Amino acid sequence: MSKIAIVTDSNSGITQAEGARRGIHVLPMPFMIDEVTYYEDIDLTQEQFYEKLKSGANIATSQPSPDSVMSLWDKLLQEYDEIVHIPMSSGLSGSCQSAMAFATEYDGRVQVVNNQRISVTQRQSALDALQLATAGKNAAEIKEFLENDKFNSSIYIMLDTLYYLKKGGRITPAAAAIGTMLRLKPVLTIQGEKLDAFAKARTTSQGKTMMINAIKKDINERFGGMTEDKHIWLQIAYTHDRAAAEQFRTEVEAEFPGYDIHMDPLSLSVACHIGPGSLALACCKKINV
Repeated sequence: MSKIAIVTDSNSGITQAEGARRGIHVLPMPFMIDEVTYYEDIDLTQEQFYEKLKSGANIATSQPSPDSVMSLWDKLLQEYDEIVHIPMSSGLSGSCQSAMAFATEYDGRVQVVNNQRISVTQRQSALDALQLATAGKNAAEIKEFLENDKFNSSIYIMLDTLYYLKKGGRITPAAAAIGTMLRLKPVLTIQGEKLDAFAKARTTSQGKTMMINAIKKDINERFGGMTEDKHIWLQIAYTHDRAAAEQFRTEVEAEFPGYDIHMDPLSLSVACHIGPGSLALACCKKINV
């Protein structure tokens, strides 16, 4: 049986400490902040990031350099037979396509998974890959399994402000002004490659209800229903406001009694585009090996 290394990036929300504990290798994502390069969870903490965001710093995301990716792979291949690399969704970053290009130089020993996930759903893919490796699947089989499983997840994100979408040029200033005036709470979704509009809530409470109902609909219509075996993982993600996330978790637990619920901060690569105060609810179908 091949010895498989599982690699993901910090967009998954897996910290360096958690990765070391679980046996997952985490590639830190780089950020340019006022023309200085920082690396998530290495020399840029969540708290530092939000302080810089609040101060109006010029923040831009970047792909990991070819050297950082391939140096990690080269090091791992001294100990492991193969690598499964799980980057963030190809629709949200070019890092997936870049990794696939780098992998062509490794004679099939590195398999890059393009399963279009981000944050807590990407995290679950890394955990699933560990489970598949333990079950004896090789890197190519794990890649095929995860890519075939990519649509067995959903994620909905409610924004607290439109300011950062406007700043990043993702909506027009006029639309942002109207939304701010009406105090709208846009709910976005990732279904496949892109981050798309899903609904507009007038209050935080309404937005949370929309996300809960959307997940219930997906479970019932796409993932086999809310059965007794609880074959769904539920995940909550948030930007900066953990107290609000804890309150949301209580509400989700009341709507989904007995379900496994994991909660993490949203990755900083997403947070820089949507700002603090956002909440997300996601689900993934548990795999059968």
